[in-house]
Formats: sequence, C-alpha cells, structure tokens
Amino acid sequence: MVNIARYSPFDDAFDNLFRGFLVRPVAMDNDDTTAKFRADITENEKAYTVHAELPGVKKEDIHVSIDGDQVSITAEVRREKDVKDGDRVLRTERYTGKFHRAFALGSPLDEAAASARYVDGVLELTLPKKAAAAAKRLTIQ
Repeated sequence: MVNIARYSPFDDAFDNLFRGFLVRPVAMDNDDTTAKFRADITENEKAYTVHAELPGVKKEDIHVSIDGDQVSITAEVRREKDVKDGDRVLRTERYTGKFHRAFALGSPLDEAAASARYVDGVLELTLPKKAAAAAKRLTIQ
C-alpha cells in the first residue's frame, strides 16, 4: 500500500528552525570582523610554548597580553598598493585586517618571565608556569 502525503514547505521550514534549538542554541555572535590565525600550543612541566602564524604582519602591529592563565594575541595588517602609468592611476588596492585569538591555559603564567620572538611570520611565545604554592596545613586549637 502506498502512503501519499501532501508536501508543505512551511512545515519543513518550521521544523528546521527549531530542530536542535534546546540542544545547540543558535549563535548570535557571528562577528566575522576579525580573522583567525593558526596557532600551535605545546606544554611541558615548566612552560607553555605558542607558535602563531602571522604572515605579512609587522612586529610593531602585534600585541600580546597575559592575565593569569589567559593569553590574548592581537595583530593588525595594513597594505596599500598603487599601480601608476605616468600621472594616471590605473589601480589602487587597500587591505586592512585584524587578527585576534585568546587562549585559556591550564595554570597561571609568570608574566615577568614570559618571552616573545617574531621571525619569518611566526610568533613564538614562551610562557613559564608560576610555581605552585605549597599547601598550608592549619592546626586546630
């Protein structure tokens, strides 16, 4: 026996709108004004090492901030290109872009001992961990 059902595009649209709404809410922060860059993070017992690829960015336009176990990297790129033929401008191109990444690492960082190096478009951060404070035992009186 064949079942025939009438197709209604509105029923499908309504179902798709609310499918998974309680499980995975719709993200309202689709702010794509900042591009992301590749970053590799490694850890050993003493420090974290971050390798971030920032091609075409000047060293002066890179800003790194450390707050507790939070690391934030921001970079800005500005490029202008003019192609001229005598006094007549044939083409002018401008590009500006902003990169931003933030990481929460597992343990607090020693900001004073942190170091950064930028070579050939790769930013290398060495972020030493803070020494863990020894637990203090209280005597009960």
